[in-house]
Amino acid sequence: MFSVDASSGTPLFTDGPFIETKEHLCGFAVVDVADDEAARLWAGKFAVACGWPQEVRRFLVPMQPPAIS
Repeated sequence: MFSVDASSGTPLFTDGPFIETKEHLCGFAVVDVADDEAARLWAGKFAVACGWPQEVRRFLVPMQPPAIS
């Protein structure tokens, strides 16, 4: 997990999120990316576009059962 804040104009990445975070501004995005580097790239783009810090968490999609023909 990591956080990115672009309020200074340049994305600043830090390890996190941190326990002391006290607010959450509604909304989230799910982006399917190949690796952590791609996740950092998109988190930086979101932070710059929104002007708000972003928190990135990894999650796994459960495997789908095979289709029955």
